[in-house]
Amino acid sequence: MTDQDNYSDIQQEVSEDADTEKDPENVYRGHKATISNPNTSKAAKEHSRQVLANETNEPVDQSNNIRGVREDTNEEKDPGNVARGLKASINNKNVSDEAREKAKEKLRDLEG
Repeated sequence: MTDQDNYSDIQQEVSEDADTEKDPENVYRGHKATISNPNTSKAAKEHSRQVLANETNEPVDQSNNIRGVREDTNEEKDPGNVARGLKASINNKNVSDEAREKAKEKLRDLEG
């Protein structure tokens, strides 16, 4: 065989010493999925809560949220996006008349 026969852009086999480190973000996602899954035991859910609390140094509440992670919740919403959403609600035939009226009022307040 010549060197040309051994050449390939495609890796044929993963070596045993390949990087097999777990990605911490994927581990966190797995634990959050365990907490959300109704088919997992209470013990498994509690274990996942403890792992998340210990690994992230952030307490985890019962709603599966790591407290302090979402910093963007205090930011104001873009008025243009809010107006577009309200207009979409007003024109959506699947929205109730009561909800349409509330959307119209909010849009008037926003534009007013």
